[in-house]
Amino acid sequence: MIERPINPFRTPPMRTTTALLTLAFLGSIALSSCSKYEDGPAFSLRSKKERVANTWRVESATNNGSDVTSAFDQYQLQMLSDGDATLAALYTLGEFTFEFETNGTWTLESTGEVLRLDFENNAADESYEILRLKEDELWLREKDGTLELRLTPA
Repeated sequence: MIERPINPFRTPPMRTTTALLTLAFLGSIALSSCSKYEDGPAFSLRSKKERVANTWRVESATNNGSDVTSAFDQYQLQMLSDGDATLAALYTLGEFTFEFETNGTWTLESTGEVLRLDFENNAADESYEILRLKEDELWLREKDGTLELRLTPA
């Protein structure tokens, strides 16, 4: 009698069904727990640090629901992947242009839900709750405040 080799890829139907249900259950748990931020995204292949590291400009700003974007038009925030940060602004008053720049660091706190900016000029220091973090969008709310900023790559 010739013995047939056992096919390691053939599994009984009950075992296959159980394995598929287990994978589906674990996948749904993993995807539902990925959304860290109030406004998303639900899932990203890039790390939080990689998504934060960029040169950003303020697209829109609100304070207590009022549009205050014009107060932030001149700002540019550069955050490097090594944690270094630079905040720069150009102010124009009549014929005069003033430049402001301060260097510092950025860190993610509270398991990546808070962005902490610490600059040489302490007046620029702030902590923000991250509402949305995508490669091309960073939405922030001032920690214990009412200012909300929507940033896009510069």
